[in-house]
Amino acid sequence: MTKQKGKVPVTMRALIARINRKLAHEDQMLRATRGDGRARQELGDHFIVNVRHNGIDDNHVDPVELGRELGVLREWEHVVEEGK
Repeated sequence: MTKQKGKVPVTMRALIARINRKLAHEDQMLRATRGDGRARQELGDHFIVNVRHNGIDDNHVDPVELGRELGVLREWEHVVEEGK
């Protein structure tokens, strides 16, 4: 992994783990949609599940934007794909 303009790379997997640690305090979890069917159309690539009520709290969630809002992805970090 290479640095880009002084930014530290963070994998999507690591970002989702950070987000889930933060959301766990609110009984929530960020999940990725599997497959290409109807679920992806309705939920988007990522969605938030309420684990206490087993329901969907939010859909079409951008993990990078959510990570910045929650403060788990800093200004000096950028997201890279796995294996790069």
